[in-house]
Amino acid sequence: MRRIMVVYGTRPEAIKVAPLVTALRESHHFSPTVVVTGQHRELLDQVNDLFDIKPDVDLGILRPGQSLGQLTELAVHGLDPVMARERPDAVVVQGDTTTTFTGALTAFYHRIPVVHLEAGLRTDDVFSPYPEEVNRRLTATLTRLHLAPTVGSRNNLLRESVPPESVLVIGNTVIDALVQASRMVVPQQDPPELDGDRPIMVVTAHRRESWDGGMESIGRALSRIATEEPDLRIIFPIHPNPVIRRAVLPHLRGHPNITVTEPLEYGAFARLLGRAHLVLTDSGGIQEEAPTLGKPVLVMRDITERPEAVSAGTVALVGTDEDRIVSGVTHLLRSPAAYRRMANAVNPYGDGHAAERAVAALDHLFGLGPRPEPFCPRPAGDPS
Repeated sequence: MRRIMVVYGTRPEAIKVAPLVTALRESHHFSPTVVVTGQHRELLDQVNDLFDIKPDVDLGILRPGQSLGQLTELAVHGLDPVMARERPDAVVVQGDTTTTFTGALTAFYHRIPVVHLEAGLRTDDVFSPYPEEVNRRLTATLTRLHLAPTVGSRNNLLRESVPPESVLVIGNTVIDALVQASRMVVPQQDPPELDGDRPIMVVTAHRRESWDGGMESIGRALSRIATEEPDLRIIFPIHPNPVIRRAVLPHLRGHPNITVTEPLEYGAFARLLGRAHLVLTDSGGIQEEAPTLGKPVLVMRDITERPEAVSAGTVALVGTDEDRIVSGVTHLLRSPAAYRRMANAVNPYGDGHAAERAVAALDHLFGLGPRPEPFCPRPAGDPS
């Protein structure tokens, strides 16, 4: 049995690696070792509990008010002795967090092959998203096997002179996780507003590059939307970061059709997406999840590393400008034709079998099986 170390630290990473950990457990060729840095804490633990993942190592590196430099230092310091002791045959990292980069860097220091799940996303702007764009670029230089979610991501890597034989398009494991979560029986944690038949807009916002003025603009836009669209229920599971809360919450007070909740557990959030009419977000993962459920997504960023959804028509960029956000939301609410075009577009991100392809790619990496066939997109709203 080959030993595969899976390293992650945040809730989005946990969601996307969970199907792979499950698939590795079921494999005849691999034995997974799960290492979490704890870059997130409660949000990370919720996902691990949902998917019945008990980490073999938990570094617990989160500290109040820590800088990116301190986070990087603690991650490498914690991962170094773990990799020295375990000596896995490969290390899997996911996405573009500080944990992703430090996991790949530490594996490189120990001459362990790196497998990058969700490889090849690019905006070509090193400060958007920040610091994720640089994290994933640096990770790519250290990677042996690049598991790209889309053909576009693969092409980004080829333009950077990554050898074609080291890249495989597998789709995105976030769709696998969404399919798995939708089939689970979990305790209800739904906001009471889900009981009615009024349209719901789900909102999430957390991007670091929006902290300097952008979050205040988002708060003002939501206030205007709530006033202009009184029949719309706005549900905002707000990020725990106090910087975000101080900027946004003052603008939301006094609006009976805005509900602010603590972050929802993943199962509850998946149900909320399924019930939503549309989604307003700056999240990367939600740009992939919501189109799978046939939900239009307005992205509060000026650029996205997931352009496939923009090209397909399931996503539109509105930035953090107050007027653009208000205009984008009201247009979808008041134009059934525009709404249908976005809701019925082709979802380019996954079919629920990305983890299977990832394990098959690992088989091929170690000479244990043929190279798997790449992922091909399927219609939105059909994640089966």
